[in-house]
Amino acid sequence: MSLHRGAPPSHDGSDEHSAEMRRLSLNPFYGAADPVGDMTSAPPLHRLADGPMPPSTAYQLVHDELLLDGNSRLNLATFVTTWMEPQAGILMGECRDKNMIDKDEYPRTAELERRCVAMLADLWNAPDPVTAVGCSTTGSSEACMLAGLALKRRWATRNAARYPATARPNLVMGINVQVCWEKFCNFWEVEMRQVPMEGDRFHLDPQAAADLCDENTIGVVAVLGSTFDGSYEPVAELCAALDALQERTGFDVPVHVDGASGAMVAPFLDEDLVWDFRLPRVSSINTSGHKYGLVYPGVGWALWRSPAELPEELVFRVNYLGGEMPTFALNFSRPGAQVVAQYYTFLRLGWDGYRAVQQTARDIATRLSARIGAMAEFRLLTRGDELPVFAFTTAPGVTNFDVFDVSRRLRERGWLVPAYTFPANREDLDVLRVVCRNGFSADLAELLIDDLQKLLPELRAQDHPLARDKTAATSFHH
Repeated sequence: MSLHRGAPPSHDGSDEHSAEMRRLSLNPFYGAADPVGDMTSAPPLHRLADGPMPPSTAYQLVHDELLLDGNSRLNLATFVTTWMEPQAGILMGECRDKNMIDKDEYPRTAELERRCVAMLADLWNAPDPVTAVGCSTTGSSEACMLAGLALKRRWATRNAARYPATARPNLVMGINVQVCWEKFCNFWEVEMRQVPMEGDRFHLDPQAAADLCDENTIGVVAVLGSTFDGSYEPVAELCAALDALQERTGFDVPVHVDGASGAMVAPFLDEDLVWDFRLPRVSSINTSGHKYGLVYPGVGWALWRSPAELPEELVFRVNYLGGEMPTFALNFSRPGAQVVAQYYTFLRLGWDGYRAVQQTARDIATRLSARIGAMAEFRLLTRGDELPVFAFTTAPGVTNFDVFDVSRRLRERGWLVPAYTFPANREDLDVLRVVCRNGFSADLAELLIDDLQKLLPELRAQDHPLARDKTAATSFHH
């Protein structure tokens, strides 16, 4: 959650000017009955108003201000779902007042959550989907926190004689991980050990990760679908490297798969790819229901292969239908709407439906990337053939504009395409990334290509790149 500091300064410091602007900020037609009756009820900015205003007026004021937000359907930076069927929206509206934490008051909502966990355990090939444990969260970030907490607690229990007096736990991951893993290590005092990028490898290297492990390693995080370029990390190869490490040293290091996006793509499109609970070393998996799970934000899921991977002391039990229901979460009060929407989507699509949706997204991504890769000005880094996500940069020899100029000019036409710099050891590489989601149609992809082609003559005419400060030119959002 962003931190905000106080109020912005007045532009001219004039109280009289400020009062006049506030008086003029309300359209007379917004008055409930008298066109001039609400002219003094300008929207409050920094303190509560003295009294109420009609609901239609309040709605219109907020609605008008939000017109300045970008169009979410044209936001090719976000992985988050921006379109659902109207029926899903109706269901969510009916459930937004149900508090997920109140399992006994809303037993059917709790039952739908349980069914979703069971379906995901089956989808991810848990040894026994009936005994696999899991929970809903507000998103994959909370799910990662829970998975990391379970890894740390299991390690601390095994090393009770040394921890916390002499042993500091560490967690190994690629430098391309989502920022939530940095937060986890910071919040729970775990040393973060990161495998840097090298050459054309933009994610974790299995052997390099194993080499960073020692007796204090609580686990290794593998990302199924890197946010930087859409590529899958080699989970099976990582597990094999850790198997060899255990044979040499005795270190038994579990793997958590951060499948924020890929865990809802690979099961349907890459059935032969072994990355999930079929690998005995994979102890837990998370995903975002609100990404390629196809649900509006925010819902995520965390699952453990069996009760043994989730320490019992982390689980709280609440009364549910006269019995006990185990719960594990960082958040408490939150609406049940997103969980209901997830079950609706599972029910609505089934396996074949999910496969069709994800295949369509991948087909659009690969065709769009091929069109861009065919342009002389650009060079593809990935093609969108794993996650429906691809990254590209300017071609060698292009010196009069850069990716930040492209991002800025596309934004002028409504497209939000992030430009950003890769981390160590590839800080020399600036890229653009496109996320193809359900709702980003082939027609929209054609419009993007048309706009990009229209911009290129103007970009070629530049003398040099315009974005001097790369950090100010654009931003990269996971």
